[in-house]
Amino acid sequence: MSSKAKKSADAAPPQPRRSTSKPSKKDQIVSLFLSGMGEIEDIAVITGARPSYVASVLQGAGLHSGYFDLYTSTAHPQNVYSKFFANKLGFKDVETAAESVGLIDRLYRQFEFAGDRAGQHHALQMALTMFDRARWTGKGREAEVFLNWLTARLGEAALDLEEASGENLDEDTGAGDPETLP
Repeated sequence: MSSKAKKSADAAPPQPRRSTSKPSKKDQIVSLFLSGMGEIEDIAVITGARPSYVASVLQGAGLHSGYFDLYTSTAHPQNVYSKFFANKLGFKDVETAAESVGLIDRLYRQFEFAGDRAGQHHALQMALTMFDRARWTGKGREAEVFLNWLTARLGEAALDLEEASGENLDEDTGAGDPETLP
């Protein structure tokens, strides 16, 4: 190579390196959604992510709402009752779990007093959600706080059913066949 050609080659600007890394899973999820793929399940299959994660990414980016399961944030409103529980429940330790159950119980009783069965149902759902989150993250003592409250409410419901039907509901008879909704 001549010295002139060598100087020319040395002076050439460096070529930009192509990134060989894959886009992040979050980037893939957002990109798929923005490309027109709107179904959480489809995006989950393509990216290999769980539907909860896909929904959380899309909700966090302000692109989707209305998907709820065990792992989606309770900060996003599901219904009119969500605001009473949003960002107020936890299971960091037994004390936090007990404070959460205190709030759930207070709201459950208020809804009961008002005859608001949907509100009571949402309170039960929040307690069950927190129970499952705690137990599936290895926080057994914290989960037990929610379990005890849920068990007591289900016991009350069983007594109400027993009184209403005049029968003794036991393990053999159960609560009867479920009715279908119209």
